[in-house]
Amino acid sequence: MKSIYRTIIAAAGSFLAAQFGGWDAALETLVCFMAIDWITGGVLLPVVFKKSPKSENGTLESRAGWKGLCRKGMMLFFVLIAEKLDQLTQTNYLRDAVCIGFILNEAVSILENAGLMGVKIPEILRSRIDVLRKEEQSK
Repeated sequence: MKSIYRTIIAAAGSFLAAQFGGWDAALETLVCFMAIDWITGGVLLPVVFKKSPKSENGTLESRAGWKGLCRKGMMLFFVLIAEKLDQLTQTNYLRDAVCIGFILNEAVSILENAGLMGVKIPEILRSRIDVLRKEEQSK
């Protein structure tokens, strides 16, 4: 019975990876950064540090966590869409460009989470984050 479950899970994983253009460095990095961001911003900040900017009192809130997971799911849908566009246009750069864009976004979020935890962020990174934040707020 155990081997049947493993076979089903492996087949489903293989199918999903194929739909996303294969399990390569870009997708692996994106999923890794998404997991780190979710752990730091969705679990550690509210549970350990009680400094979550996503809830009124800074603590864990299931609705905020669910919204975060939905956002990450939407990011993966964009990767899937880019892969299908790559297949349609017979190119191989749209998916990677989307992955890189989301990886950079996740990296900024991880840096912000680290700053809220009290980790010293180098001035050059902090100033770039502030510039990005101001640009986002102006939109």
